[in-house]
Amino acid sequence: MRVLYITIFVVVADQVSKFWIKGFYIPFLNLKHEGMQIGQKIPVIGDFFRITFIENPGLAFGIDVDSTIKLWISLFSLVASVGLVIYLYVARKENLGFRIALAMILGGAVGNFIDRAFYGIIYDYAPLFYGKVVDFLDFDFFNLTLFGKSYDRFAIFNVADSSVTIGIFLLLFLYRDHGKKEISDDVEKSATVNEIHQAAELAQGPENNSGTSQVEDKIKEENGETDKGKETPL
Repeated sequence: MRVLYITIFVVVADQVSKFWIKGFYIPFLNLKHEGMQIGQKIPVIGDFFRITFIENPGLAFGIDVDSTIKLWISLFSLVASVGLVIYLYVARKENLGFRIALAMILGGAVGNFIDRAFYGIIYDYAPLFYGKVVDFLDFDFFNLTLFGKSYDRFAIFNVADSSVTIGIFLLLFLYRDHGKKEISDDVEKSATVNEIHQAAELAQGPENNSGTSQVEDKIKEENGETDKGKETPL
């Protein structure tokens, strides 16, 4: 279960970055950070990469959903996260890369779940499970026209989204290799079984009509138990 350290790292990095973007105030420490205004843009690498603060009430990468199913999305995230923790324990002896991929997906799921579940309460704008996800990573990847609509930038996302995406791609890559390994193992097992069958058929050939296989005769010969090796009683 050491892979859960990866999950913890993703969650901490995701939440620290979101609090820094959105701002925070800790009264008992008298610590305050203003953060960014919604829609504010800060260039990092020219226009290719910039920090753009937005909030969305829906899924990853700014995908919006109807508010009536907001609660169900939050609850599903919670159930899925618990399920992944349990599965990581069950699969604790599986391939390390496979478990790392699951840990990254879990970290991303938990990171965005915290936004949906608690940000509404923390920032006093919505009840439990109705918070909005903070997105801020803004890249200019491609220009694309799809179904008559033009897209000149990639959807704005966050650290949690990145972790889930990397985990899924890693999982698909490892699953492909795992499938190839299973086929190779099956072929090897099949070849071994065929060799055993051939040896059995050879051992039970017509020259052993006496009922004793060649294998048994060989063992007896080595142990000095053949008829030739026995003394004839007087």
